[in-house]
Amino acid sequence: MGIVNIEDELHEQLRRASKVSCRSINAQAAFWIRLGMLCETNPTLSFTEIMERELRSAGVTPQPLALTGT
Repeated sequence: MGIVNIEDELHEQLRRASKVSCRSINAQAAFWIRLGMLCETNPTLSFTEIMERELRSAGVTPQPLALTGT
């Protein structure tokens, strides 16, 4: 484990995003890094496809949203 130096503005964005996603700042940074690596190594997949693949590999079955009629 080590220390990564990042710009103050990026750190502020991490702090804000971590509150929204209920993660620590370090966990948010790790999530963004992992997702970035997955996107770079799988350029033909969309964000949604990558997230679905990762959730399934973790044993999570994403449920489709039910449409409500109005």
